[in-house]
Amino acid sequence: MRGPHNLWRLIRTGATFERTGAMRVVLEAMNAPPRLRFAARVLGWPFAWLGVRGDPALPPATRALTALGPAYIKFGQILSTRPDVVGDELAEQLRYLQDKLPPFPTATAKRMIEDELELSVDEVFSDFSDPVAAASIAQVHSARLAESGERVAVKVLRPGIERAFRRDIDAFYFAARMIESLLPATRRLRPTDVIAHFEGVVMGELDLRLESAAASEFAENTKGDNGFAVPEPRWHLSSRRVMTMGWVEGVPLGDNAALDAAGHDRRVLGARVLQLFLSHALRDGFFHADMHQGNMKVTADGHIAAYDFGIMGRIDEYTRKVYAEILFGFIRKDYRRVAEVHFEAGYVPADRDMEAFASALRAVGEPIFGMDASRISMARLLSYLFEVTERFGMQTRTELILLQRTMVVVEGVARSLDPHINIWEVARPIVEGYIRENVGPRAALRDVGRTVQVMARFGPRLPQMVEAALIRGSEPEAPAEPARRAGPLGWLLLGAALMGAGVWVGTLL
Repeated sequence: MRGPHNLWRLIRTGATFERTGAMRVVLEAMNAPPRLRFAARVLGWPFAWLGVRGDPALPPATRALTALGPAYIKFGQILSTRPDVVGDELAEQLRYLQDKLPPFPTATAKRMIEDELELSVDEVFSDFSDPVAAASIAQVHSARLAESGERVAVKVLRPGIERAFRRDIDAFYFAARMIESLLPATRRLRPTDVIAHFEGVVMGELDLRLESAAASEFAENTKGDNGFAVPEPRWHLSSRRVMTMGWVEGVPLGDNAALDAAGHDRRVLGARVLQLFLSHALRDGFFHADMHQGNMKVTADGHIAAYDFGIMGRIDEYTRKVYAEILFGFIRKDYRRVAEVHFEAGYVPADRDMEAFASALRAVGEPIFGMDASRISMARLLSYLFEVTERFGMQTRTELILLQRTMVVVEGVARSLDPHINIWEVARPIVEGYIRENVGPRAALRDVGRTVQVMARFGPRLPQMVEAALIRGSEPEAPAEPARRAGPLGWLLLGAALMGAGVWVGTLL
């Protein structure tokens, strides 16, 4: 229930970060200003005893996130791909969240499989292992099909995971509404809409039938991609809480030492990860939106194999063209064109100064153009980008959240493989190829042809549609609902709650 009782959950979030020592570690790793560190300490210290203790054997940040639950773990997984933002040490600690969380008993997993599939595990599988990987939502077992002897991966949702996520999301909604009421400047970030988007993504991830469908579509789209592999689902052994798919044998993409020992060229792999993501996003409009190291392996023949398709992103053709033109403008250092595309797409309000925006974009692009990743401070870059969005009144675009988030994650993965990667040079052939095929006179003629086809289908119905639109336009508008005002709260509890909300508000950026 989305009520004031969620205030307690936010207080507990901040208290847990303080009690486990994670607050200090995270703020130091992200080079937070001294005033912010002091404020967090003052607000957190009185409430530390209310926090969850967590597993003392884990490092502070990992300990706090695992104690708080699956929604917080998801955020930690994103940070684990950005050592340039949180530091190498903290990023390495957070990789624990990708696939090494405490598993639930194998006997429980077998029981769930039998209930879901209405089949005996011992009859279907000749061998069924203990968990080989465990993450926030599910765990994976290695098994062999009794009928064919084929090795497969069996993914089983954690018991009660739907309820746990619902509890966290309800608290997030409460925090978003509180922030919007108390801090009007944050409304351009659309916190409530962002949480609604996050809810839709997560709820879809909790239905493994949808993940099976995503895996099947992704495998079909990418079957011609050189150096990339996607295991396909076994539909007859998959359901809402269980998914069976082909087994991927290989070296985890996050284990650099093992990759080097196996003779893989990490520079090639880093470039391939970035180019594959761009190809899928631009060419297909359907991409893997959870591409951290825990969801990819390198096979013996050097192919990158992806799995875990619970979070997939889609972008329409128009958005793909906008995204490609923005990237292409940066690659060509044509900041005026990048600014124009932002205005044309409505990403920047029309009343802002385009020339000033182009200058701001130049300040973003010039310091990093041509540089390898080791010389770029992503933390400072993200900070400046946030300043730019605030200065020019840019609102959060919920339809682009997955694309933007995945780009940040993928670029972080590529950096971890090759610290000297030049992202612009790697992206250039993919973006230029898309621009050649989809932007220009030939593409415009193709678009006109498609429009004519659609209009032809609706031709017989156009008179009725126009008449209905005119009737609707003549009806009086309903009075707007008066704005709701936030009621008063105790300042001490409010400060603690805001501190808890601040732990996850970084997901909005």
